[in-house]
Amino acid sequence: MRILIIEDDKKIASFISSGMKQAGFAVDCADNGEDGLRALQTGVYDSAIVDIMLPRLDGLAVIEEIRRQKINTPVIILSAKHSVDDRVRGLRAGGDDYLTKPFSFSELLARLQALIRRSSGMAETTRLAAQDISIDLLTREVFRGGKKIDLQYREFALLEYFLRNAGKVVSKAMILEHIWGYNFDPQTNVVDVLVCRLRNKIEKDFDQKLIQTMRGIGYAFRA
Repeated sequence: MRILIIEDDKKIASFISSGMKQAGFAVDCADNGEDGLRALQTGVYDSAIVDIMLPRLDGLAVIEEIRRQKINTPVIILSAKHSVDDRVRGLRAGGDDYLTKPFSFSELLARLQALIRRSSGMAETTRLAAQDISIDLLTREVFRGGKKIDLQYREFALLEYFLRNAGKVVSKAMILEHIWGYNFDPQTNVVDVLVCRLRNKIEKDFDQKLIQTMRGIGYAFRA
């Protein structure tokens, strides 16, 4: 999952970014409205967290512009403004949720996860599964054949990405973009290393292999 944070307060942006990375998200940041708008126009994000009071272009203007351009990225608005009228303006501008400052990171994370589930048509589920493996998106627990498997956060993020795209071929570039959030040298082997680590944990004690290597293309997870 890849998200964009548009926030000019460096401490708040760093706080959110660190927490989201630990939760397994790939994160990009912009510290002004113009750069944030440009990122939303050119990148593909599962969600965006947008502050209202931004330099160069305010958050509401950013949201209104992406909605005018038919960019449907789900947006959580962050604001120090607490009034009902402010919340109404934010939602009418095209925001999907509104959270006031100061806020709890756990609440922000829960709202973000719920927003992504709703936007992907998964509003009623907190689990993903394929074959005999399943993951709980809230507790971040992984089970295969009834056996619990402990994964590090990037391993979990990769497995989640595979399960959301089960039966489809995903390229190394797609994995880089969604797990790391920025472009590595295309010759890097970080994807191969991460896939190898994940395979060792979810396939080692099982006869059926779940991750298929599509040579010259990428990987596919058995649906």
